[in-house]
Amino acid sequence: MSSSRGSAPQHAPALGLTHRLLGRFHVTGVFWYRLAHWAFTTLPSWTEWPIVLFFSAFFFFTLARIRGALASNLEPVLGPAGRLERLRRSGRAIWSFAWCFTERFRRLAEPERFRTIVEGEDDWRHLMESPTGAVVVTAHIGPWENAAQLGATSSRRRIHVVRETEIDPQAQTFIREILARADENYVAHFGGDDPALAFTLADALRNGEIVALQGDRPRASGRNVTASLFGRPMPLPIGPAALARSVDVPIVPVFNFREGRFLMRIVIRPPFRVARTADRSADIAAAVHHLASEIEWAIRQRPYQWFCFRRLWD
Repeated sequence: MSSSRGSAPQHAPALGLTHRLLGRFHVTGVFWYRLAHWAFTTLPSWTEWPIVLFFSAFFFFTLARIRGALASNLEPVLGPAGRLERLRRSGRAIWSFAWCFTERFRRLAEPERFRTIVEGEDDWRHLMESPTGAVVVTAHIGPWENAAQLGATSSRRRIHVVRETEIDPQAQTFIREILARADENYVAHFGGDDPALAFTLADALRNGEIVALQGDRPRASGRNVTASLFGRPMPLPIGPAALARSVDVPIVPVFNFREGRFLMRIVIRPPFRVARTADRSADIAAAVHHLASEIEWAIRQRPYQWFCFRRLWD
């Protein structure tokens, strides 16, 4: 176990010549966000099948680096595989991502069409009856954004969601705008765009609001603890644990899985608190290791819905 600053791998797709040449038309560019938002909030839902099929095949054959990263990251989860099985696994992951990406925008246009199965409602209800805030921790699994929004929709509490900074600044601005229109209780922040963000989040927790953070991707400039994921070393961010400890509020692991067309399953895992002993570093490290076990559990539930597009281990 170790704690460090700035040594965490970047989990976004690796950028190269194609990014420099394509700019906003690169897979990370604002063009694709705007196109998807227009298509899946305007066109009839039956058009999604041919669109998803086309773009899944297109990106599968053209994005070899991402395809290889997905297959590599799944080996610790599913075991070693030959070339054909690796291709099948990465294809399933790309197909799952395409549907989650599609339904993110469709939900904005037609939320009434979606059904949600919630597991762990008793834990969540008990937590929402408390006047104190809570730190919701999720991971890049399935339609994770809907897991983060659970607090805003079920209790009408304001929820502050901290997202990763987008590679394309125009894409980040666009995402901030559409999220702000979706729910007045949903406040989006982007890690790194505000040096006072930690104080803002702490104040929100003290006011009984909810803060949602991703626990599986450390920022390059942030501190992390090296935990274990599928028996492999994995640096995970200390931010959620440090924030919860500083304000003395519980951490709630929440994960969302796509179960089918317009059907999602949100699983609320048992809340826990970060210890507050004289050894702050040990308290935070223990909480991060606990979160690592929760994230590993979630990935095992739906391994093809674990969306990490850069190779994690050699």
